[in-house]
Amino acid sequence: MGIKDCFAAIPRKWKTPRTIIYLFVLELLVEIAALALFGIAQPDLYRTRLWQEGSDHGWNSNPNEIIYAYANYRPIHTPLPWSQFVTNFNVVIAVLALFLLLCKGIMYICHVFQPILSAIIHAALIALYAVSIHAQAASDMSDPDHPQPGAPWYIAKSCGAPVKPSLQGYCKQAKGSFAVTVMLCALFLVYLILSLYSLIPSRSSKASIRSDTESQQRPWEMTQVPPTPGTTGGLKSPMTPRTTAFNTLSGKMGGAANGKGKAKGKGKGKEKEPVTGPDGKLPLRHHISMGEETYQGPAGEAARD
Repeated sequence: MGIKDCFAAIPRKWKTPRTIIYLFVLELLVEIAALALFGIAQPDLYRTRLWQEGSDHGWNSNPNEIIYAYANYRPIHTPLPWSQFVTNFNVVIAVLALFLLLCKGIMYICHVFQPILSAIIHAALIALYAVSIHAQAASDMSDPDHPQPGAPWYIAKSCGAPVKPSLQGYCKQAKGSFAVTVMLCALFLVYLILSLYSLIPSRSSKASIRSDTESQQRPWEMTQVPPTPGTTGGLKSPMTPRTTAFNTLSGKMGGAANGKGKAKGKGKGKEKEPVTGPDGKLPLRHHISMGEETYQGPAGEAARD
């Protein structure tokens, strides 16, 4: 089986087309919410404030340690859940996912959004959003006195007391950002499952592929006639095996007839002179197609007179 046969064997239709439409609508709603939440958080609306609030309660490290480390020329890395990288990364993947959603909708309307393409796109999106989930829920072990082995406090704890009232709204926004990230990752996983399910060939598709393969393996009855001298660029007519056989037989019969004629000519020698009538003219022997008479010479004419 060649490469073309392999591509032809890949199913191109969705087994659950209505479900894909519902998923498009649901993804649009979640993507708008994610883009709004990630855009509000950029560049640093509440990240450092929540970090400081956790430090005040002893839940994680202190953001001032970064300043002290830079002042003392000590190498230090910002904990992953409190880094600017996570905020920027979330905005980028939200914009990318929304752009891909618009492309998917247009391709689906044009009937070119095939399951194999969907599987590739959503596998990549699952990887991106899995990285975002890992970064948002990463641990903070930079301060040995106040370690944070699990997810940040705004995810693991409630946004109520003892959190300051001015930060409770930001806490809920951060918690909501993490929730929509998980929802989008789960949604893309559903896309991937449906894509792989649609790629499984059904019995009817297997039968059609088998029939197409058998038809391609059968020899063609019509063959192309090889170009003959003097007909370069001319129209070439197809030839069947039956026509070839008849042409061969007619050529042999013609050659045999020519051979017999030559043999008879050599045996006879001189040709006979034509017989003339009494008046020195050639008798007219022909058959009148419109009647039943046949010319019989001068005797026949005298009898008619």
